[in-house]
Amino acid sequence: MKKVFLSIAFVLIAQISMAQDANFKAEVLKLISISGADGAMKVVKPQILNMIPENNKENFSKEFDASLPSMYDKIAKIYMEIYTPEDIKGMIAFYESPIGKKMSENAGVLSQKSIEAGQEWGQELQEIMAKYKEDVPAQNTYEVTKPKQ
Repeated sequence: MKKVFLSIAFVLIAQISMAQDANFKAEVLKLISISGADGAMKVVKPQILNMIPENNKENFSKEFDASLPSMYDKIAKIYMEIYTPEDIKGMIAFYESPIGKKMSENAGVLSQKSIEAGQEWGQELQEIMAKYKEDVPAQNTYEVTKPKQ
């Protein structure tokens, strides 16, 4: 009888735990959406589409969109490892506030402008690196000397 009771208790606890995880994941996915964290994908898609031949863009676009839930699940898993359910609720409350909504609405623009700024900085950095590479002696030029006896 004890084994039956313990088995039932274990199943109930497992179901409650799975339901809590499902609720937590749903909250995290909501946060990803309302925070604009999914905005990066919206910014990246047109850039990637520019690399796809015109005759394949429609099919690629469909597959790209179909792959997004998997990506959001992976991101949700990361959030769930780092944040508690209370953290996520607090973040959702913030993103539902006026300033949070403003941040979310501008996330795509911010991402795009940040990418552009990073590209500009990368070009500047290459110029700096080139200046210092000129002063470096040629690589793989070794002079072998025999030790004095």
